Amino acid sequence: MRSRWNDAEAGSLDGLDLLVHASRLVGAETALVVWGGGNTSIKRTERDHRGREVEVLRVKGSGSDLKSVERKDFPGVRMDDIHALLPREDMGDQEMVAYLGHALQEPGGVRPSIETLLHGFLPARCVVHTHADAIVSLTNNDRVHEVFPAVYGKDVLTLRYLRPGFRISREVADAIAEHPEAKALVLERHGTITWGASVREAYEATIELITGAEAAIAERTRGRRVFGAPRVAALPAEARRAEAVALVPRLRGLLSRTRRVVVTFDDAPTVTEFVGAADAPRLSQVGPATPDHTIYTKRLPCFVRTDGALRGPALAAAVEQAVLAFVRDYTRYVEAHRVPGAELGDPWPRVVLVPGLGMFTAGRDRRTAGIVQDIYHHTIDVIGGASAFGAYVSLSARDAFDVEYWPLELYKLTLAPPERELARRVALVTGGASGIGRAIARRLAAEGAHVVVGDVDEAGAALTAEEIVAAAGAGRALGVGMDVTREASVRAAFEATLLAYGGLDVLVSNAGTAHSAPVVDLRLEDWERAFAVNATGHFLVAREALRVMVAQGLGGALVFVATKNVMSPGKDFAAYSASKAAEAQLAKVLALEGAPHGIRSNIVNPDAVFQDSRLWSEEIRRERAAAQGIAVGELEEFYRKRNLLGVRVLPEDVAEAALFLASDRSAKTTGCTLTVDGGVKDAFPR
Repeated sequence: MRSRWNDAEAGSLDGLDLLVHASRLVGAETALVVWGGGNTSIKRTERDHRGREVEVLRVKGSGSDLKSVERKDFPGVRMDDIHALLPREDMGDQEMVAYLGHALQEPGGVRPSIETLLHGFLPARCVVHTHADAIVSLTNNDRVHEVFPAVYGKDVLTLRYLRPGFRISREVADAIAEHPEAKALVLERHGTITWGASVREAYEATIELITGAEAAIAERTRGRRVFGAPRVAALPAEARRAEAVALVPRLRGLLSRTRRVVVTFDDAPTVTEFVGAADAPRLSQVGPATPDHTIYTKRLPCFVRTDGALRGPALAAAVEQAVLAFVRDYTRYVEAHRVPGAELGDPWPRVVLVPGLGMFTAGRDRRTAGIVQDIYHHTIDVIGGASAFGAYVSLSARDAFDVEYWPLELYKLTLAPPERELARRVALVTGGASGIGRAIARRLAAEGAHVVVGDVDEAGAALTAEEIVAAAGAGRALGVGMDVTREASVRAAFEATLLAYGGLDVLVSNAGTAHSAPVVDLRLEDWERAFAVNATGHFLVAREALRVMVAQGLGGALVFVATKNVMSPGKDFAAYSASKAAEAQLAKVLALEGAPHGIRSNIVNPDAVFQDSRLWSEEIRRERAAAQGIAVGELEEFYRKRNLLGVRVLPEDVAEAALFLASDRSAKTTGCTLTVDGGVKDAFPR
């Protein structure tokens, strides 16, 4: 590992700003910390509320992430209050938290790290604490007390595992006081502590420490199979993906029995090597690499014991059996270690390992599932590194439970904002690059949905997805090229959806095209094109969505964007009106067929939505104006005046109707047509 320190970047910074900079350097190294892990601090002189100069510890707050940390994420704790605790031998967790709350420079601000006292008790000005993979590899094996002296001599101290809190802070301070020559201290099965008189010195002490561990691991693993001989060979890439696509909707439905989750698939080479190794069934069940991991991944993954020969329904049945066994085992684990106030949480696995395929991870959203995925990659690396020195070891079941159900750790998860209406749901919107589709995609995302934006204009779909990600956060949207008239293209878009999110809860079938001409002048190719997009396209998309939703067993919502012309066809608009009527009939049949599975199917009938619309091309505008006997420039005003309310209908208006039909607001509505046309009396549903 190389230092990322750059004098040109750091030269103009000092104090807390320099600590923020160094913290981001630490966070940028995925082998040093996973999301939310690790913490840094600096001691400095500030003025208190009475204007007096006091020494203050600025330490990373709970719930923040080192890679994106800011000044506001470092609450200040008065050092005189920390020093007052030095004579004490122990202190309860809740008492400690309450005490530190009274010692804050800014009362009521961000809660300081659980490990605040560990930083405060050390005399060094700057402290860095990480959960580096390389160091944890050295501590998580049964020969740790031989390995560390061999790698570091006497420069690095090691301490037994203790859960973060007062007691471990006390022991760290005492150990360093007894060995003032030590350059660093390592907490077994947890992480590193380095320090320095300056921010740079503390940061580079961390880099030096990790580099030594990496070199030792590289020497021991060179040319070796650290997980044992291969037991199950990974399927070829195309076959892996096909099996994952077939399996993941059933898996997502199973893992969502208590509450919906997003599921991701990972078949990276390190993953397939690990899950297919002879030792994987045993190694995967030893425990987490560090205590922090349990909050996201639970203590253990679900390992599917298969020889790799199972495919299709047989593999799905084996996965279901393994998952249900995990739930039983996890429930027993909680019951065996339960303490007053600890209630059984979500018993479903967050990590499912399938030999021959790879790894599935689950979370409340794509971001969280990605964090779980990232953490288990770190776990695989640690298991490999540790196995090079001895037998991989981890926390005891008791210690793991104490962390997973520790109120101070669970507090971090409460810092997430309340979930929105469509949180945990996955929506696919066709024709999402512009107009109505784009507005619907953005609206569903604003209510918490993960949105796949499909469009024949792949670049436009990607742009809409990028807009959603910028507004809603990483992982919340995916843009895919999608020609709804081509079966292979539709299937490819659904495969991308399943591999990214694990399933589908909402389909908004919106893609459409328009052609205007009197029947006597209508060319067969234009008629067939209208039906290919406006009828067959909806069939192909709806069929794939129905298959996924039935496999999940979670119900679902199908929303079809049709048109006022279904009820009131337009002169010289035969191809459009007839093909859209076919779409509406299909939607009603789907209401009949979907109902036994809890799948609702409804229709939105908009009229004359011009804004951001590619349907209203210059050619269509000319043809529709001619059909109405008006000038092209009068067209929009003509449509506005003909509805009862005399209003322009905007894409956002249609999006509100789509949201209603996609959400639980319409949980008891199916086979319905909702008009968004300002009131066209000839198009009243009847």
